[in-house]
Amino acid sequence: MAAETESSYFVREIEKNDGCVLKLKQCHKGDVGCVVWDAAIVLAKYLETRSFKDPASGGTRWADQHVLELGAGTGVVGLMAASLGAHVTVTDLDDLQTLLQVNIEENKGVISCGSITAKVLKWGEDVSDFLPPPDYVLMADCIYYEQSVVPLVESLKKLSGPLTSIICCYEHRTVGINPKVEAQFFELLQKDFNWEAVPLEQQDPEFSSPDIRILNIKRNI
Repeated sequence: MAAETESSYFVREIEKNDGCVLKLKQCHKGDVGCVVWDAAIVLAKYLETRSFKDPASGGTRWADQHVLELGAGTGVVGLMAASLGAHVTVTDLDDLQTLLQVNIEENKGVISCGSITAKVLKWGEDVSDFLPPPDYVLMADCIYYEQSVVPLVESLKKLSGPLTSIICCYEHRTVGINPKVEAQFFELLQKDFNWEAVPLEQQDPEFSSPDIRILNIKRNI
């Protein structure tokens, strides 16, 4: 992505539960990674739910967790995790690094205890820069492109250890090639992972939908 001017962007605001606002710049022109998709918002808001509350401290379980986001796009999910105290690496292809850096800079005021950096990661290639395995791998709407399914699952295998929690959020689509891609993803996933769906009642009451599914995925032991 070439150097962008302010006129290249439009802003989507996501209000957090504490009243702070994440401001996500999106591109007027560009590929699918240049906009904030609904599944990314659903996943970002899920990170704030009571599922991640720490009863002992009254705070959030995201504090000091090491988090890797795949296919980050605008970075909204990773930025939410960082704002909750996690140490986050958001990853995507090289042409989306400019947008990620812009949004990291735009939102640094809401990140006090956590941290966030952006790096290039092409699925299926070397992941040594991202090891040891993180506590969490986050991914929103990464299951849509037929050619990327095999390398995506390969990357998940290389990146995840026995204690890594993978949280996958995706929009269930029934048109075109989407059902085939989704079926292929789960067929490959079941060889090395198990998963369970997050019920709607455990998701954010406003930012959730029956068509957008959240899965908790773990490596088979």
